[in-house]
Amino acid sequence: MMRFYCIGFLVLLAFDTMEQTCFKYAGMVAAPLEFSSSWLEKVISCPWSYGALCGYLGSFATWMTLLRRAPIGPAFAASHLEIVTVTCLSAWIFHEPMTWHKILGGVLILLGVFCLAKAEHAVASKNAGTLDAQQA
Repeated sequence: MMRFYCIGFLVLLAFDTMEQTCFKYAGMVAAPLEFSSSWLEKVISCPWSYGALCGYLGSFATWMTLLRRAPIGPAFAASHLEIVTVTCLSAWIFHEPMTWHKILGGVLILLGVFCLAKAEHAVASKNAGTLDAQQA
Protein backbone atom coordinates (compact mmCIF):
# COMPACT_ATOMS: atom_id res chain seq x y z
CA MET A 1 0.00 0.00 0.00
CA MET A 2 2.89 2.35 0.76
CA ARG A 3 4.19 1.85 -2.78
CA PHE A 4 0.74 2.84 -4.13
CA TYR A 5 0.86 6.09 -2.11
CA CYS A 6 4.40 6.96 -3.17
CA ILE A 7 3.79 6.35 -6.86
CA GLY A 8 0.38 8.02 -6.73
CA PHE A 9 1.66 11.18 -5.07
CA LEU A 10 4.63 11.38 -7.44
CA VAL A 11 2.24 11.14 -10.40
CA LEU A 12 -0.02 13.79 -8.82
CA LEU A 13 3.00 16.01 -8.23
CA ALA A 14 4.12 15.60 -11.84
CA PHE A 15 0.67 16.45 -13.25
CA ASP A 16 0.25 19.48 -10.95
CA THR A 17 3.72 20.78 -11.78
CA MET A 18 3.14 20.24 -15.50
CA GLU A 19 -0.17 22.07 -15.35
CA GLN A 20 1.23 25.11 -13.53
CA THR A 21 4.26 25.31 -15.82
CA CYS A 22 2.09 25.06 -18.94
CA PHE A 23 -0.17 27.81 -17.60
CA LYS A 24 2.86 30.06 -17.16
CA TYR A 25 4.03 29.39 -20.71
CA ALA A 26 0.50 29.90 -22.08
CA GLY A 27 0.26 33.20 -20.23
CA MET A 28 3.56 34.34 -21.69
CA VAL A 29 2.42 33.44 -25.22
CA ALA A 30 -1.00 35.09 -24.83
CA ALA A 31 0.27 38.28 -23.16
CA PRO A 32 -0.87 40.99 -22.93
CA LEU A 33 -4.30 40.19 -21.56
CA GLU A 34 -7.06 41.77 -23.61
CA PHE A 35 -10.69 40.88 -24.04
CA SER A 36 -10.82 40.33 -27.77
CA SER A 37 -11.36 37.52 -30.21
CA SER A 38 -7.72 37.69 -31.36
CA TRP A 39 -6.50 37.16 -27.78
CA LEU A 40 -8.90 34.24 -27.31
CA GLU A 41 -7.64 32.76 -30.57
CA LYS A 42 -4.05 33.06 -29.27
CA VAL A 43 -5.02 31.18 -26.10
CA ILE A 44 -6.91 28.46 -27.97
CA SER A 45 -4.18 27.96 -30.55
CA CYS A 46 -1.41 27.80 -27.94
CA PRO A 47 -0.22 24.22 -27.29
CA TRP A 48 0.66 25.18 -23.71
CA SER A 49 -3.04 25.71 -23.00
CA TYR A 50 -3.69 22.09 -23.94
CA GLY A 51 -0.76 20.95 -21.81
CA ALA A 52 -2.35 22.76 -18.86
CA LEU A 53 -5.70 21.12 -19.59
CA CYS A 54 -4.05 17.67 -19.75
CA GLY A 55 -2.29 18.43 -16.46
CA TYR A 56 -5.61 19.33 -14.83
CA LEU A 57 -7.32 16.20 -16.11
CA GLY A 58 -4.42 14.01 -15.02
CA SER A 59 -4.34 15.65 -11.59
CA PHE A 60 -8.06 15.17 -11.13
CA ALA A 61 -7.98 11.50 -12.10
CA THR A 62 -4.95 10.82 -9.92
CA TRP A 63 -6.40 12.74 -6.95
CA MET A 64 -9.72 10.87 -7.13
CA THR A 65 -7.87 7.55 -7.24
CA LEU A 66 -5.72 8.49 -4.25
CA LEU A 67 -8.70 9.68 -2.22
CA ARG A 68 -10.27 6.23 -2.39
CA ARG A 69 -7.43 4.76 -0.33
CA ALA A 70 -5.24 7.45 1.21
CA PRO A 71 -5.98 9.08 4.59
CA ILE A 72 -7.35 12.55 3.91
CA GLY A 73 -5.04 14.56 6.21
CA PRO A 74 -1.69 13.54 4.75
CA ALA A 75 -3.20 13.29 1.26
CA PHE A 76 -4.43 16.88 1.36
CA ALA A 77 -1.09 18.11 2.67
CA ALA A 78 0.90 16.11 0.13
CA SER A 79 -1.27 17.47 -2.67
CA HIS A 80 0.25 20.89 -1.95
CA LEU A 81 3.82 19.78 -2.57
CA GLU A 82 3.47 21.18 -6.09
CA ILE A 83 3.98 24.62 -4.56
CA VAL A 84 7.54 23.58 -3.75
CA THR A 85 8.21 21.95 -7.14
CA VAL A 86 6.68 24.82 -9.12
CA THR A 87 8.66 27.37 -7.12
CA CYS A 88 11.91 25.49 -7.79
CA LEU A 89 11.08 24.94 -11.45
CA SER A 90 10.12 28.62 -11.89
CA ALA A 91 13.47 29.71 -10.51
CA TRP A 92 15.27 27.37 -12.89
CA ILE A 93 13.22 27.75 -16.09
CA PHE A 94 11.76 31.26 -15.81
CA HIS A 95 14.63 32.77 -13.76
CA GLU A 96 12.23 33.96 -11.08
CA PRO A 97 13.94 35.04 -7.86
CA MET A 98 14.27 32.45 -5.09
CA THR A 99 13.74 34.60 -2.00
CA TRP A 100 14.16 33.48 1.59
CA HIS A 101 10.36 33.75 1.97
CA LYS A 102 9.89 31.13 -0.75
CA ILE A 103 12.57 28.88 0.74
CA LEU A 104 11.08 29.17 4.23
CA GLY A 105 7.59 28.50 2.86
CA GLY A 106 8.83 25.40 1.02
CA VAL A 107 10.56 24.09 4.12
CA LEU A 108 7.41 24.64 6.21
CA ILE A 109 5.29 22.80 3.62
CA LEU A 110 7.72 19.86 3.63
CA LEU A 111 7.75 19.79 7.45
CA GLY A 112 3.95 19.89 7.56
CA VAL A 113 3.62 16.97 5.16
CA PHE A 114 6.24 15.03 7.12
CA CYS A 115 4.48 15.69 10.45
CA LEU A 116 1.08 14.66 9.11
CA ALA A 117 2.49 11.50 7.53
CA LYS A 118 4.27 10.62 10.78
CA ALA A 119 1.10 11.20 12.82
CA GLU A 120 -0.97 9.11 10.41
CA HIS A 121 1.58 6.29 10.63
CA ALA A 122 1.42 6.40 14.45
CA VAL A 123 -2.40 6.26 14.40
CA ALA A 124 -2.36 3.38 11.91
CA SER A 125 0.16 1.47 14.05
CA LYS A 126 -1.93 2.06 17.17
CA ASN A 127 -5.09 0.91 15.41
CA ALA A 128 -3.33 -2.20 14.12
CA GLY A 129 -2.17 -3.02 17.66
CA THR A 130 -5.67 -2.53 19.04
CA LEU A 131 -7.11 -4.73 16.30
CA ASP A 132 -4.54 -7.45 17.02
CA ALA A 133 -5.35 -7.32 20.75
CA GLN A 134 -9.09 -7.58 20.05
CA GLN A 135 -8.60 -10.59 17.79
CA ALA A 136 -6.46 -12.44 20.35
